[in-house]
Amino acid sequence: MASSNGQSDGEKFPAADILQELNPAQNRDVNVDPVSSQITASLQNKKQDETAKKKNQNVKRDAVQRLKSTIMISAVIVAVAGAAFAVTKKLREK
Repeated sequence: MASSNGQSDGEKFPAADILQELNPAQNRDVNVDPVSSQITASLQNKKQDETAKKKNQNVKRDAVQRLKSTIMISAVIVAVAGAAFAVTKKLREK
């Protein structure tokens, strides 16, 4: 049977909880949309993965830079030591 407003009895609009609507601060039940929650979680996971990759790249870059610095300092020390031996040898010959 159809009611006078054109809807059948089984298709009524759900009743609202007036107390929760008028006092939203007292509503402790939060309804979470599972699709939105999954999208947000996947975006957060991607962001964390990208951050971890950048951190690993920075660590590798720092390690390579430290190795290059060590090699350059060692080369300078060897060159200075070689020059010192050459100078002392020339002084001994005189």
